[in-house]
Amino acid sequence: MSILLNINLGGGSMVEISLASIRRIMKKAGIERVSKDAVEALRDLAEEYIFRLSQLASELADHAGRKTILKQDVLMAARILAQKP
Repeated sequence: MSILLNINLGGGSMVEISLASIRRIMKKAGIERVSKDAVEALRDLAEEYIFRLSQLASELADHAGRKTILKQDVLMAARILAQKP
């Protein structure tokens, strides 16, 4: 079963985060049982968020006249994305 979202990660949807990593994070959150579909859905959403966050952080660094993305760019990008519906 695939997610019903159109996730476009630039050059295609290449999986970067392992399902095992997502399962470990979920376990730390107190989740003992989870379906593979749920883990895949969370992974896809996390990758999409990281992709969008990275794009916005890059735009902020560019606007500041820098090629290097700084921690402040990532934090500002996260605040901006959190405000969007």
